[in-house]
Amino acid sequence: MIVVTGATGNVGRELVSALVGDGTLVTATSRRIADGDVPQGVRAWPADLADAESLRAVLDGADALFLHDGGLSAHLLDVPHLMDVAKAGGVRRVVLLSSLGVVTRPESVSHGGTGRAIDEAVRQSGLEWTILRPNGFHSNAFAWAESVRTGRTVAAPFGDVALPTVDPADIAAVAAVALREDGHTGQVYELTGPAAVTPRQQAAALGASLGEPVRFVELDRDEARTHLLRFMPEPVADTTLDVLGAPTPAEQRVSPDIERVTGRAPGSFADWALRNAAAFR
Repeated sequence: MIVVTGATGNVGRELVSALVGDGTLVTATSRRIADGDVPQGVRAWPADLADAESLRAVLDGADALFLHDGGLSAHLLDVPHLMDVAKAGGVRRVVLLSSLGVVTRPESVSHGGTGRAIDEAVRQSGLEWTILRPNGFHSNAFAWAESVRTGRTVAAPFGDVALPTVDPADIAAVAAVALREDGHTGQVYELTGPAAVTPRQQAAALGASLGEPVRFVELDRDEARTHLLRFMPEPVADTTLDVLGAPTPAEQRVSPDIERVTGRAPGSFADWALRNAAAFR
């Protein structure tokens, strides 16, 4: 049995579907998960990653664990305790959803501090571990859904700075392989899309998926920062803007790891936009 944490998120939801599609027994967990959030046959079990003891019953009898890094709540996680709970439940393999920023932004409190500590706790757990380091997600574009629906407009900073964002479904595909198959212990996979894409190009791709033009409006850094501070702490917002506006060579690099692990090329942002066009109509 495989336990998927963060199961209602962009990656977790895709991973649950991928695992169930192959007949794997899955328990899906997140803070407020309900039976209606998962496919038929999947056990939905509410639990809080920030409370390792709440996962003890969830992990009992599990063979493998997909561990979400906690996102904006990462600093609340006690990962050494969580790993002990997992081992007590029978887990022998863990796949961690980390971030490329752990290695590219070591000065960042959220990435280089909290993220690195989570990585290290997993490495030292005594379990068979695999770490996934994705770049930005294609699905971050959902933040533009309302403005595209109501005004066929995308507003974003750094309109011509390109990054190789990645489809959450491709992250999930790599996670599914690493959870089920041998040969991935001790591996760290950098996960990107097939090519770097700018926010201006993303707006055009959304327009193509809808069959109507989508106008791009460039925000300056201060305008973008004000928006980000509505839902993320100041240090995280500043690091996010640093990545978007002045990416390092490592953050702009296209990685072969998705194709190497899954045997197929990753999907482009345009592919993702077509698949999710209904959210922007």
